[in-house]
Amino acid sequence: MEHHINADYSKLARMDAAEMEWIETPTAGVWRKRFDLSGPQEAGRVTSLVRFDPGTRFPAHDHPGGEEILVLDGVFSDHQGDHGPGSYLLNPEGFRHQPWSEPGCLLFVKLQQYAGEGRLQLALDTEAMEWQPSGPPGVEEKMLYAQEEFDDRTFLVRLKAGTEIPHHRHPGGEEAYVIEGQIEDEDGLAKSGCWARYPRGSSHQPKAVSDCIIYVKTGGLPADG
Repeated sequence: MEHHINADYSKLARMDAAEMEWIETPTAGVWRKRFDLSGPQEAGRVTSLVRFDPGTRFPAHDHPGGEEILVLDGVFSDHQGDHGPGSYLLNPEGFRHQPWSEPGCLLFVKLQQYAGEGRLQLALDTEAMEWQPSGPPGVEEKMLYAQEEFDDRTFLVRLKAGTEIPHHRHPGGEEAYVIEGQIEDEDGLAKSGCWARYPRGSSHQPKAVSDCIIYVKTGGLPADG
């Protein structure tokens, strides 16, 4: 059965995790807050916050459309190792693992969004990476993922309070998740825990209300609604 949460990619979507309830998954001890979902309940294209209770183990499973994880808190573990706060994982289609978390963890997760032969597999410690100047003064970034063969790019952005990014357009769309701080644009204020998805061809002019760090992904959205 198909399920849909913010599944019209031609429209702006905004969600505040603070206003959402944790929903238990079929695996005891694993909880989620879904920002968008298109497709089968447990196998669709989805963007979520996922929480592992301490000592939780997840059954072995495949990722036919790839998987992206940003560890926000705690330690997430699989056969590749232990991944603490700031760890960024990109697992291409066909990846299989059996994850767990001894102390518990909080993750930002995207599934079924990284199909395509030749995708890189990444395991980055973003806290060890240097911030690089990007655009106007007060804006820095850490590039996480970019490949010439694919139109999606993923990076972390850090803005100083009061910094305004010039009005710009997103030909391939954009997604953003506020990790720290607050930022606003023409569509309103987004604080820590807020997620937004801007459709292809949309534009905006964001301004940092406070010092903030944001996960940003450009491109990769379906062409139709």
